[in-house]
Amino acid sequence: MKRIGAHVSISGGVENAPLNAENIGAKAFAMFTKNQRQWQAKPYSEKNIQEFKANLKRVGIAAEHVLPHDGYLINLGHPEPERLDKSRYAFLDEIQRCEQLGLKLLNFHPGSHLRQIPEEKSLELVAESINWALERTQDVIAVIENTAGQGSNLGYSFEHLASIIDGVEDKSRIGVCLDTCHTFTAGYDLRTHAACDTTFTEFDSIVGFNYLRGMHLNDSKPDLGSHLDRHKSLGQGKIGWDLFSYIMNDERFDEIPMVLETIDSDIWPQEIKQLYALQK
Repeated sequence: MKRIGAHVSISGGVENAPLNAENIGAKAFAMFTKNQRQWQAKPYSEKNIQEFKANLKRVGIAAEHVLPHDGYLINLGHPEPERLDKSRYAFLDEIQRCEQLGLKLLNFHPGSHLRQIPEEKSLELVAESINWALERTQDVIAVIENTAGQGSNLGYSFEHLASIIDGVEDKSRIGVCLDTCHTFTAGYDLRTHAACDTTFTEFDSIVGFNYLRGMHLNDSKPDLGSHLDRHKSLGQGKIGWDLFSYIMNDERFDEIPMVLETIDSDIWPQEIKQLYALQK
């Protein structure tokens, strides 16, 4: 079964996220565990935790179909030791918040070498950072999101994802989230069913579908290989509908959270319905 949703707000408390997902007809959702542009946030209250769990149960969305996203300030491949430490502790806090809410996944951007160290060294630091955080937590799977490759960002190639996974000691607690816009602007064609076959065969060969834990479903404003991260509403960008038809009719994408991050939240209910209508 396909689990489609969107990245919903936690305004007013994290416990509101499941209700916001229900309001758009979602069977999965993403959210931030706290303000994504701040290093610290006040701890969850027992009320936050219990109401989140109760609301999740009420709307009928399983914990494994929630894909929380960590904060934007975290850089697990940072070349400077002090800033790397700060990122690691912030990442640990994010995983612990997932543990408190009973969630199974945490989506994160791998980081950036900031043009100060080689890519390979920064990728090693990302894997070491993940190991450090996983040793201090239980159950939650760290889910690497591929990137468009803007600036000095890591994670734009399948080889980068495979390299990080290779360096993680507990393979049962590492996974991947593929963002369709990022994949396309990183240079992997997704515009036709034939192109999808080629790209996802390459992904399976280099990374492996066994590591796929989630998807971000976005069309792309920029062109193929532009390395720009600009999302577009489904069918209104340079990718088009063939990709989403392909995904909705391929069982390899069953039972993972697939969430919209498209630019017009007002049409998320419509986009969710359009995706399900593609199933044959």
